[in-house]
Amino acid sequence: MIPLSLGEIAAVAGGTVEGDGAVTVTGPAVLDGRQAEPGGLFVAFSGEHADGHDYAGQAGRAGAVAVLGSRPTPLPTVVVGDARAALQALAAHVVAQLRNGLTVAGVTGSRGKTSTKDLLAAVLSSTAPTIATAGSLNNEFGVPLTMLRAGATTRFLVLEMGARRIGDIAALAGLAAPDIAVVLNVGQAHLGHFGSRTAIAKAKGELVQGLAPGGTAILNADDPRVAAMRSLTDGPVLTFGRAEHADVRVTGLALDRLGRPSFTLRAAGALAPVALTFVGAHQALNASAAAAAGLAAGVPLDVAAAALATASLSKWRLELRDLPGGAMLLNDSFNADPDSARAALDALVAIEGGRRIAILGEMLELGDDSEAEHRAVGEYAASRADVVAVVGEAARPIADGAGDRAVALADNEAAIDWLRGRLAAGEVVLVKASRGARLDEVAAALP
Repeated sequence: MIPLSLGEIAAVAGGTVEGDGAVTVTGPAVLDGRQAEPGGLFVAFSGEHADGHDYAGQAGRAGAVAVLGSRPTPLPTVVVGDARAALQALAAHVVAQLRNGLTVAGVTGSRGKTSTKDLLAAVLSSTAPTIATAGSLNNEFGVPLTMLRAGATTRFLVLEMGARRIGDIAALAGLAAPDIAVVLNVGQAHLGHFGSRTAIAKAKGELVQGLAPGGTAILNADDPRVAAMRSLTDGPVLTFGRAEHADVRVTGLALDRLGRPSFTLRAAGALAPVALTFVGAHQALNASAAAAAGLAAGVPLDVAAAALATASLSKWRLELRDLPGGAMLLNDSFNADPDSARAALDALVAIEGGRRIAILGEMLELGDDSEAEHRAVGEYAASRADVVAVVGEAARPIADGAGDRAVALADNEAAIDWLRGRLAAGEVVLVKASRGARLDEVAAALP
């Protein structure tokens, strides 16, 4: 974050200073007092179950020098009427101050946002200092917090942007006016909120519409709904994918014995081989998106390819690890929708080994299609796994779809008990569900 006095923060946020207004914030902004850093700003919210202002002392002990909140605290505090609006205004101000030397990239899509954000951060950071969203902090709080981490030496800012309703991405893009907008796909994630894929496409298209003048849209040539977003901008467009007409094209895709993809990227007559260190054929498409965005930011294709080969992903995204006794765990428990569930099942079957076990839980926010989509995933799972263990009553339609290959388990504890002593050398177990199902607990319980 660029250094700002409390007086300056108050002027930007429309607040008043309680305490020493000469205090200068030099560190990042956080919402959790335990995560505060020296010189940082603690942003306090009054919630239904807890009041962040009560943790100002904790934040101060961790190094925070000031608070942004709705009432005074023991630390010097900028008091505002709406802390969220103040946080966003402050983030927009900081990025505006840095704009002459900063390129902002926004990434959205129904699935693959975080992985692509990680890949793009690797591509850009190979050439210049880069700040990117941590994990999946892609909402109205996470985006401004990421923006506030940018400083005078930052040259690239990568912002993952999520949405639960029309207008969410427009609001986020309005804070940063991205120079590059990456739209990955239009799928079924949050279908229960949006009601239709048409509405989801409209929401994702807001990122393209929010581009800064002259900004570049990076669009999936393989997804018709995304490709159609070309009409939303008068600026340059680069496409990615496996389609022959893609500007950055994936060719020669192959998987090794652990399901890790290798392929060649083709762009403007140039060729660049890539071998990723993580699992999943679908990651080649994410990598091509990152390479296309890299080209828009001035990173040559060969430089991007070299960076992709060393990139790593955020936790619980198809993490493959060995278990005692010779079995393997494929942990994809961070989130799930029908498309990502199928991709994970494809990754499971691509790994060389013995029996394949899929531990599957509920996929949230699918609306009226939920039962049918769960059943369809169960049918697909039965074609990819030897055993389909379904966790929780809400996920029961998966078991119905999987038929004879299904094992119904009441909850996470039952799943852990069922797995104990059951895995043999060479077997591979996939754990996949929406975040609310907390199947990461099952993955963590495996030795």
